Amino acid sequence: MTNEKLSHTDNKGKAGMVDVSNKTDQLRVARAEGYILLLPSTVQLIEDNLVKKGDVISIARIAGIQAAKQTPTLIPLCHPLMLSHIDIQATLQPLGVHMESAVRCIGHTGVEMEALTAVSVALLTIYDMCKSVDKQMVISGITLLEKTRADL
Repeated sequence: MTNEKLSHTDNKGKAGMVDVSNKTDQLRVARAEGYILLLPSTVQLIEDNLVKKGDVISIARIAGIQAAKQTPTLIPLCHPLMLSHIDIQATLQPLGVHMESAVRCIGHTGVEMEALTAVSVALLTIYDMCKSVDKQMVISGITLLEKTRADL
């Protein structure tokens, strides 16, 4: 366990938004991934575009993009950021869907929460769209793959 001070608390332990006003603008990039385990029959329905709610992969990708843009509304201490790019990729696999996001902006703080939120909501969208045909779905492995910053 580390003794480092948490960045979102003051010296009395009260939560607050981190002041990033002294930081310089940098290119910020983050990538995240996650997975949803599905029955093979559910994967086949998705592949054949026969899920009654519609095109699962396309709708999940759009949901992920929307979620990344809404991150500061969903997570109380996140800064609102002007995102310059959001990419959501879904790969249909024999036992599920692998989802990956890439988010970037030019700003004072990172975009890892946006990347993680994008993947999470995209996977939840798949869950919602397939829940009537698959009662065994499992969302797992949501993780940050990369977080970078570069001077402009």
